Amino acid sequence: MAEVRIGELAESVLAAGAIAGVVVLSPLLHPWYRRWGATEQELREGLPGDGQVPSPRIETTRAITITAPAERIWPWLVQMGQGRGGLYSYEMLENLIGSDIHNADRILAEYQHLEVGDKVRIGPEGYPFFTVVGVEPNRALVLAGGPQPPEDDAVLWSWAFVLEEKSPGSTRLIIRNRTDYPPSLGNLLVWRVFTDPIAFVMERKMLRSIKARAESVSAGSKLPVQRLSSSARGGEQ
Repeated sequence: MAEVRIGELAESVLAAGAIAGVVVLSPLLHPWYRRWGATEQELREGLPGDGQVPSPRIETTRAITITAPAERIWPWLVQMGQGRGGLYSYEMLENLIGSDIHNADRILAEYQHLEVGDKVRIGPEGYPFFTVVGVEPNRALVLAGGPQPPEDDAVLWSWAFVLEEKSPGSTRLIIRNRTDYPPSLGNLLVWRVFTDPIAFVMERKMLRSIKARAESVSAGSKLPVQRLSSSARGGEQ
């Protein structure tokens, strides 16, 4: 256990360094990290959730190939969120700001259902959260930030997770972010200068972690489902 924590600490330190580097070099690196892993076709194609932010000031499309069918990836997506399955990114860094994130390495049976209107949190009560605006099992999960329905002169953003099967046992996981904000120096600094590059480092880790989890189960075997104990459920937010 100590070795695991030391490894996690080392990984988090490297990630913090990467975040600092990407923030500083963002003007040069932005054309690369806004489309990390995505093909030209994936960049151009319309995806579920695009209409949530029709005129984004920032759009990123990132993707990864996962050697698993969509139905083996979907359970990891649908259980995401604080107090649920976590965000599969750098847990230690997230918890430095009090997010109270705990990444699951098992499918949690209690969190295998989402409906439009449900909240997906990225921290405890009082922290920002996303609202589920689209659910298409084994195909697309669309989350939206900001007021729902969208309001003029508000910061709006969408976060879409799309699964596209390319061949039996091979699926593309595509994540698209679209953000719009009222023009101001403050918003430019918050969203373009800081949030955009930080989100890249965290989201790349998420993509790789989901891939590792989905591919860890061999074809034909059962997914590792875990049901939380009553005591654990009692401690949730």
